[in-house]
Amino acid sequence: MARLVPAPVLSAVLFAAWLLLNGLSAGHAVLALALAVAIPWFTEPFRPDRFRVRSWTTLATLALTVLWDIVVSNVQVARLILGPEHRIHPRFIWLPLDIRDMHGIATLAGIITMTPGTLSADLSDDRRHLLIHALDVGDEAALVAAIKARYEAPLRRIFEGAT
Repeated sequence: MARLVPAPVLSAVLFAAWLLLNGLSAGHAVLALALAVAIPWFTEPFRPDRFRVRSWTTLATLALTVLWDIVVSNVQVARLILGPEHRIHPRFIWLPLDIRDMHGIATLAGIITMTPGTLSADLSDDRRHLLIHALDVGDEAALVAAIKARYEAPLRRIFEGAT
């Protein structure tokens, strides 16, 4: 079974995404199944490193946290851009990274970019710092601490098994 479906999580996501985007019908279900099997099978040689989720409960909790933060950030950004311009304090900051897993770093960068008001801009060559642009930085240390606590710590538990 592992040779037919080398990445079962990716296959499940592809299957569900296809049906969500195209609607549920017998034809789309068959096409979704074919793509969910074929794409991971053909792309397997291009994925040198595999990851293993070490804490599914942490993953679920993190997903809910990110969704909540996206909603809250949308409201905060709307207030900022509709209010007086002098209230906005944009800045680039370097976030020191404790996470070492490349999948975890990529996920952290994606979460930061998906959250309105922040954007991942660069990763240092040694993969120890992530450059972030934030629309409103009042206290740099507080922003760094929040990102590390809300996103990086759970990602370390998910990808590295850290406690």
